[in-house]
Amino acid sequence: MKVDVLTEAVIAAPSDKVAAYAADPTHAPEWYANITSVDWRTPPPLAVGSRVAFVARFIGRRLAYTYEITAYEPGRRLVMRTDEGPFPMETTYTWEPYGEGSNRTRMTLRNRGEPSGFASLGATVMAAAMRRAQHKDLAALKALLEQ
Repeated sequence: MKVDVLTEAVIAAPSDKVAAYAADPTHAPEWYANITSVDWRTPPPLAVGSRVAFVARFIGRRLAYTYEITAYEPGRRLVMRTDEGPFPMETTYTWEPYGEGSNRTRMTLRNRGEPSGFASLGATVMAAAMRRAQHKDLAALKALLEQ
């Protein structure tokens, strides 16, 4: 069973500010509740081909994986992918100005993949947990950037 979870938030900050902050992997532990550490495997700055290792806790388990940046349009879109572990996944961020003027940003966060082996048995539960986590993460990002 495939997992495809899309969440969004409107953040009261210009899209260039939101995108610059969210696209910087070193900020991930500040707004992702489950990410505990980040380690660049290639030198910054972020670009297609960059590799960044993450350690996270999700559904009571420690996960260590390395994302490779597969698409990056600064200020508009970031796509990163990992084939490691029982849940190969692709994460996509998008940012766009929202409403009148340019002081608000609509950010989307999408995680999709196809769990294999034992992980595939709990795909429905995993998708629900991912949805809850993504809503909390975007709320945390919103709170940080609206201060």
